[in-house]
Amino acid sequence: MMLPIVFHPDYQASLRPMHPFPMSKYGYLRNALIARAILPPSGGFVAPAPASIARVAAVHDLAYVERVADGRLEPDEVRAIGLPGTPAVARRAFLSAAGTLLAARLALEHGIACNMAGGSHHAGPDGGAGYCVFNDVAVAARALLDEGRVARVLVVDVDVHQGDGTARVFADEPRVFTLSLHAERNYPSSKARSTVDLALPDALEDRTYLGVLTHGLELAAAFGAGIVFLNAGVDTHAADRLGRLSLSDAGLRARERMVIDWARARGLPLVGVLGGGYDDDQERLAARHAILFEEASRWAA
Repeated sequence: MMLPIVFHPDYQASLRPMHPFPMSKYGYLRNALIARAILPPSGGFVAPAPASIARVAAVHDLAYVERVADGRLEPDEVRAIGLPGTPAVARRAFLSAAGTLLAARLALEHGIACNMAGGSHHAGPDGGAGYCVFNDVAVAARALLDEGRVARVLVVDVDVHQGDGTARVFADEPRVFTLSLHAERNYPSSKARSTVDLALPDALEDRTYLGVLTHGLELAAAFGAGIVFLNAGVDTHAADRLGRLSLSDAGLRARERMVIDWARARGLPLVGVLGGGYDDDQERLAARHAILFEEASRWAA
């Protein structure tokens, strides 16, 4: 069986030239997965339909969700998000949220699945921030809990930035365990309170980082999750232009392998989402993101 992968061409929306968000990386990632025989040259993925307003509003303020859908975001909301309030960006946000939920359903069926977008962890109950319009992992987790598909959810967020939006969405939800490993001095300046926050010093390298991750997984082990969401942001890489940590390619691979093997060894379905990554060389960035799919494919074979 090939790894179940969720993707939609509209994950990529047009932005102004020189915009700091690397929107083209989704196309480069698809090419990278084709080159690695993880995707066939055409097709090979499952495409989501956009999430409904009601589905997204289960974790976000309804009026905010409606403003996104109608193209009526306030200027301060657009500034906080850092992406334009265009129909294409709105469609991308609804698709990405649906994509992570679809990947979660596939993971429950097959044991593991990945969304070629997602990890928009700065979007919180009141709105978006930090290139994140909707919190796709929160949308998916809430849907699975509301449907009774799982009793408890573990979110392992290893993006270099704290998963502050996810922590705020589930601040009063004991059925969700949020574990965040992040650079202490990086965005956001005002941190939320996750179930477990492991704040890391600048320039941390592979060996020490992996030791901290091992400790975090040990803390989460007794929670009794029914599914694991892995936000595998590659902005922890030493060459990332927005990160403050110093992981190597080998460190990223060891990280992804550790979390995936930890979950699958316990019989826990795992959902991989892309998270952040920032590099002027999009092929190099796509190669880093492809590591998640390479490691996930080991369990899907």
